[in-house]
Amino acid sequence: MINTADILETIQMITQENLDVRTVTMGISLYDCVSDDVGRLCDNIYDKLMKNAAALVSTCGDLERLYGIPIVNKRLSVTPISQIGGAAGRDGYVKIAKTLDRAARDLGINFIGGFSALVQKGETLGADRLMCAIPEALAETEMVCASVNVGSTRAGLNMDAVARMGRVIKETADLTADRDALGCAKLVVFCNAVDDNPFMAGAFNGCGEGDCVINVGVSGPGVVESAVRRAGNCNFSALADTIKKTAFKITRVGQLVAYEASKRLGVPYGIVDLSLAPTPAVGDSVACILTSMGLADCGGPGTTAALAMLNDAVKKGGVMASSHVGGLSGAFIPVSEDAGMISAASSGALTIEKLEAMTAVCSVGLDMICIPGDTTAETISGIIADEAAIGMVNGKTTAVRVIPAPGKTVGDVVEFGGLLGHAPVMRVSPVSCADFIGRGGRIPAPIHSLKN
Repeated sequence: MINTADILETIQMITQENLDVRTVTMGISLYDCVSDDVGRLCDNIYDKLMKNAAALVSTCGDLERLYGIPIVNKRLSVTPISQIGGAAGRDGYVKIAKTLDRAARDLGINFIGGFSALVQKGETLGADRLMCAIPEALAETEMVCASVNVGSTRAGLNMDAVARMGRVIKETADLTADRDALGCAKLVVFCNAVDDNPFMAGAFNGCGEGDCVINVGVSGPGVVESAVRRAGNCNFSALADTIKKTAFKITRVGQLVAYEASKRLGVPYGIVDLSLAPTPAVGDSVACILTSMGLADCGGPGTTAALAMLNDAVKKGGVMASSHVGGLSGAFIPVSEDAGMISAASSGALTIEKLEAMTAVCSVGLDMICIPGDTTAETISGIIADEAAIGMVNGKTTAVRVIPAPGKTVGDVVEFGGLLGHAPVMRVSPVSCADFIGRGGRIPAPIHSLKN
């Protein structure tokens, strides 16, 4: 039974603690759009997106007014384009990206994900051509997001793809240099990518998903931070209980929106992703949750342990609130999108090496990190390989979204605006890994992948 205290608490979460539904993402399968003619394929894609998502933005607006809960983003994710683009050439894949962008613009959504390839074990012709097209596609579109999965616990790491993605990121940065390499903010390299992720830039509608599905991503770092502060100087067992109870309440809000959006749109409800996704706004920071636990600054000793407890407690609380939890679910640590992370990186308390350690216990990985523009492609590939190895060995999703900002060096600041925020350019190790990356081939899957 809902009582007055519950209603007032929810109002406080929304008005004072930045609680929101970060995204309602509609996943759409494009397998039935396949054609050997690129023009017809693009027409089929556009028509299907317009038909299925015509009411997405208006429905989300209705739900915002009905419940008083902000829904920050309305997004689409589609079948990995390399799987439906077939033998289209590089120019054909760029044309497909522009079609996705046109549909997103006409629908009024924020981003569309799925300009993607899954190459953890090898590259198809379509994947090869899509990867060639990524830099130009991201430079010539505004709302299209791309991702490439280069490894998995079952397959190991495709080091040829890892090496290639270092070069793709550099080319993307060069083609969007006039916008501080903004194209790289729309490109993520995964290990163990998931089929139902509603968050960008890595969202796509996996091959095991239905024809159309609604996935919702909730957020509430400010709510959790306030709860931790109210808990005072309690021990970690009590603190974990506090976070679990708070995550339960946050996730229930997401499930409510997911069910109602599903019903109104006539689309099956998929999952709630209960990730704590921060923003650059003050009071909406994962890093500040960690400092509210007693750390002097994010990145100092104890940071990884604090993040591990936070991530675990969020998941335990969230799974009790929803029958279908999925996506990435946990705590995100994107540097440019988190006011506390920005501050810690600017002061030197937070380094890339410490961030890498933190990614072993949280959702995703090295996210929205600006690095010097003269960082080599091989060094970027080495960063990708290290992060992918953490995901492969631990059986978890990890990712890299780095921005080598042209003309910028350590200490400079890169401004993206909006949810993408701003970030200081962080130091990268000068030690070369070129010979290591140049070996190519595959790093075999770990022994514990043999579970059958």
